[in-house]
Amino acid sequence: MASDGFDFEGLVRAGYPLERFEAGERIFVEGDEGCTMYVVRTGSVSIMSSGEVLETVRPGETFGELSLIDGAPRGATAIAREPTELAVIGEAAFNYLIERTPSFALSLMRRLSKRLRRMNENI
Repeated sequence: MASDGFDFEGLVRAGYPLERFEAGERIFVEGDEGCTMYVVRTGSVSIMSSGEVLETVRPGETFGELSLIDGAPRGATAIAREPTELAVIGEAAFNYLIERTPSFALSLMRRLSKRLRRMNENI
């Protein structure tokens, strides 16, 4: 099991393959429709808006959660900083993870809470 309670191998065994992105490759673009979130297995991802890096996501960390949860368009662009392997989590995989790994849901809520606090501090 990886950091933050994420079991990559369990997800792959359940039929959810991992995807690879090369350095500089866009994972999604601000305004895209989004119904998935991602967990970084290897590499790193820059989350960008208006040409500015908002966050760098590293192994075991997640991004794109809000579009999975609320179905709204992407609020930022995600670009692989280096060769990167990601678990792509759609609604079925998300439900699977919550049922099989409750620590995943708690970790996700903590990460979203930290982001919200950081945003509030910058206002």
